[in-house]
Amino acid sequence: MSEITVAELLAQCLKAEGVEMMFGIIDGSHIPFVTQAARGGIRHINCHHEEGAVHLAEGYTRLSRTPCVVIGSPGPGGANMLAGLTSAYAEGHPIIAIAATRRRVTTDPDRGGAWQATNLVEMARPITKFSALVRQPERLPELMRAAFRAALTGRPGPAFIAIPDEMLNVKIDGDKAAIFPAPRYRVTNMGAGDPVWIEQAAEWLANAKRVFLHAGKGVPWSNAAAEFVELGDYLAAAMSTSMGARGAVPEDHAHYFFMFDLQAAALARSEADVVLVVGSRLGEYDGWGMPPAWGDPSKQKTIQIDVDPYSIGLNRPVDLGIVADAKAALTALLARVKAKTGPRAEMPDLDRYRELTMQTMSQGFQYIGAKPAYGLNPGQMVAQLRDFFARDAVTVLDGGNTTLWGVAYNPIYEPNSFLYSVKMGFLGTGLPFAVGAKLAAPDRAVYCITGDGAVGFNVMELETALRENAPVVVVVAVDDGWGMERSAYTFQGYPAEQHLGIDLSAQTRYDLIAQGMGCYGERVDDIEQLVPALERAVASGKPAVLHVTVDKALNADPPGYKQFRYVRTL
Repeated sequence: MSEITVAELLAQCLKAEGVEMMFGIIDGSHIPFVTQAARGGIRHINCHHEEGAVHLAEGYTRLSRTPCVVIGSPGPGGANMLAGLTSAYAEGHPIIAIAATRRRVTTDPDRGGAWQATNLVEMARPITKFSALVRQPERLPELMRAAFRAALTGRPGPAFIAIPDEMLNVKIDGDKAAIFPAPRYRVTNMGAGDPVWIEQAAEWLANAKRVFLHAGKGVPWSNAAAEFVELGDYLAAAMSTSMGARGAVPEDHAHYFFMFDLQAAALARSEADVVLVVGSRLGEYDGWGMPPAWGDPSKQKTIQIDVDPYSIGLNRPVDLGIVADAKAALTALLARVKAKTGPRAEMPDLDRYRELTMQTMSQGFQYIGAKPAYGLNPGQMVAQLRDFFARDAVTVLDGGNTTLWGVAYNPIYEPNSFLYSVKMGFLGTGLPFAVGAKLAAPDRAVYCITGDGAVGFNVMELETALRENAPVVVVVAVDDGWGMERSAYTFQGYPAEQHLGIDLSAQTRYDLIAQGMGCYGERVDDIEQLVPALERAVASGKPAVLHVTVDKALNADPPGYKQFRYVRTL
């Protein structure tokens, strides 16, 4: 007999899965577990809010491509995690959320009036891929396997486990609670898919005159960006990405079609003989994969590769669906294409498509060239940020109109270099995403472009960044209000005097908030001040906040706003 506490067993389960990092606020109920996790080499990041803790974990897992653990206390701590889990579920992030519950004798079921008794398991079920309460200590490894299997099989996502606090100190026979390595109980590599389907896909691509390739987040998640671009280059194909996969194709690539370049992209897609979609469900901001943003699926062949069979043909009918790992499938597909045809030198009609691109860009020049009445033009602010940071710097966007400016004027050049709450537009994710990303990639610059409304959600995580030595640069575009809501009022025809509920205090100084936490802070009121302020922020070696005053009127009319509204009507 090998006696072990449930807390030790839980720590061993996590180590067996390769967990490196754990986020969240420690509760007295966790102490038996967190001490064991620390002994096992799992680093705990103490955060200021459980929602923020999940967002930090999301930022970490996006860059590390490994699952993360978040802990929550009984009742309110576990409940705070739920908002973050909503984000992780939407974005496809494999977060393992572990919450303690109060003792089962009063809460399972709730006898009425029990302290901090909430049915977290049922509350988490719609926003996770697996949710369960551990009722028998010996079944803990089994339920942890179920959680990791759900989180990492098919499209990734979060899982939730609740453990009664009195159980963590319970001693059991470890021989009766076996822990298995991941390959012993779940699929860890989907492989390249059916070779017959790969052969057919290669035949269609090799014989097509015009090919269009589209990458979703599954491409960077599988670390398959290089294979995707190599296939596109070999076929002289047009290429695009979903918002979440930005950087899978360098956005200065000659054949890349930017998401705001709607006319050129739609024409290139509609004229393609074969469309290859990899790791994308073709959601709302991909135009659902249907006309007018895409070609008629009855007139062109569509090949879709995805690790999740439920995503195949979800929004666009396919002629060939291949359930496979993106990297393995693209490697196999490229080899078969090379066996059937030589490399192509030129993309057909590229000049004609780029005429439309130039029309779109000329409109963008009007936005970035506008002179502010005061403060900075937000587009000029973003463009200078992009010029200042290296090509491989990690960009994090947060906010409403601030994000539209960031998308338009901050191109992404490298894979795994862009974080944004793509599916939810979840405000407040920016700062914790950035901190989590910096913890995963300490040698890369990480900068967050956010709005003054969005940064307020989780601003206390600046202290977490300082304590954990994560020197991110946070640029707050300050227009003293909810900028996108200003735009919405105007778009709907309401005069300025009826714009209710959008103003924030003009007295708030985000640079001083940062200084008050021991971070670097500086205010910028003129475009000439921005680069020197960035230089000082980076040189400080601390998490830094630049309070950047932006022209309120210019900020309320960002590039892409009409396209943003238009796509939502498709």
